[in-house]
Amino acid sequence: MTTPVALTFAETDLDAIGGATGRVAVFVDGDGKLDPAGRRVNRLTRGALARFVESPAFARLAPGEAATLAFPAHMQADAIDVVRLDRRPTLAQARKAGAALARVQGTADVLVLAGAHPRASDIAFGFALRAYSFDIHKSADPTVPGKVQVMVTKPEVVAAQAGPMAALAEGVFFTRDLVNEPANILTTDDFAARLAAMHELGLEVEILEEADLEKLGMRALLAVGQGSESPSKVVVMRWNGGAADEAPLALVGKGVVFDTGGISIKPAQGMEEMTMDMGGAGVVAGVMRALALRKARANVVGLVGLVENMPDGKAQRPGDIVRTMKGDTVEVINTDAEGRLVLADVLWYAQDRFAPRAMVDLATLTGAIIIGLGHEKAGVFSNDDAFCAAFLKAAGTEGEGAWRMPLGAAYDKLIKSQLADIKNTGGRAAGSITAAQFLQCFVKPDCPWIHLDIAGVARVGEETALAPKGATGWGVLALDRLISDMFEA
Repeated sequence: MTTPVALTFAETDLDAIGGATGRVAVFVDGDGKLDPAGRRVNRLTRGALARFVESPAFARLAPGEAATLAFPAHMQADAIDVVRLDRRPTLAQARKAGAALARVQGTADVLVLAGAHPRASDIAFGFALRAYSFDIHKSADPTVPGKVQVMVTKPEVVAAQAGPMAALAEGVFFTRDLVNEPANILTTDDFAARLAAMHELGLEVEILEEADLEKLGMRALLAVGQGSESPSKVVVMRWNGGAADEAPLALVGKGVVFDTGGISIKPAQGMEEMTMDMGGAGVVAGVMRALALRKARANVVGLVGLVENMPDGKAQRPGDIVRTMKGDTVEVINTDAEGRLVLADVLWYAQDRFAPRAMVDLATLTGAIIIGLGHEKAGVFSNDDAFCAAFLKAAGTEGEGAWRMPLGAAYDKLIKSQLADIKNTGGRAAGSITAAQFLQCFVKPDCPWIHLDIAGVARVGEETALAPKGATGWGVLALDRLISDMFEA
């Protein structure tokens, strides 16, 4: 598990600013008005801060962006980081401001002069999220970031606000670690073991092995993994923080620990990125971790299907017909459309066993969603307008891009099979929609359901506002917000 940055809160001490080493961060609103800490820095630097704030360079900064004054005269600090941030910023802007400071921290200690800023806890949260690094497989000693002290007028209040955010940060880091891990480390066995270890946090964790899945009739899921030496599994995590008689929210994740495409093998170029094809399961795991750490007052069950899709002599072939747990038969047109086969069985099992109040599945399901939405937004598909609107509101609040995509009976003809009840791909046209339409066949009509295609947002090739290049942890914040808004007592 990635070690979070050492971050503490302390009462503002203007006399300590002059002797601070490392980096000192100051927040200035769009009007250039300095707070007491800013005025203190300005006096120490003989007006240098005010001159910068009056310059075009400051005017060009967007809310949440920072500029650096290096080696300020008359101070011990190596740099002053000036952050433009209004007194009433959005949550996303405050987190972006904290992340901007983390981006330039390096190994230096940082003194963050947040004062009476109402978003001080969000600033700290943004710093923590961006300070993440994944370097456990490098031979050199990892870079250890300096300590971060956030000076505020009411440290006890801000620390209390930051408590649940620390749980969220750990959930995000858990997801990022899982997605960043290579497939020779994160096998299905290793993945399941990491989830089982969360029983120490109060989660009930159950691992269903291949023999169990065979008895349940999960032949679609098992067919995906039958060409791999790694055994297929389903892991069930339960957090019972709500009323005993209250139906849970079910979170279902696709956990393909590596996807070669199977017999319909992928091109070599870019295949190394298929270590992230378990991103949906990673998000479910991160959300469950966060809920347990913050003691959420809700009943939530997380289910992940863990498989590896390999081209072995035992692997399923294009043209095979498999029977799902529901009882429907599927003609396998393309073995690289495997995630929907995994989800079909786990979705049905989640409803059959837990009768959830609502259900959300997450999967790095289609390249088509990247063509449609790029790497800025996840695709959102739903059979329930109110539930979908609640999720989109939660995602918007947390600054996690999401866009609703259509479903409709007209797309069913694209996945109609001549030989079986349904086929596992409808071709290139509307590829992300027909994948969602396939999944909807395994959702009971009375179950509010959302499908999140996160292929474009789970792992990115360049840094984002809150994450370095690689795994983002997208979805942990939005789903936690959804649970807080809709499902907590």
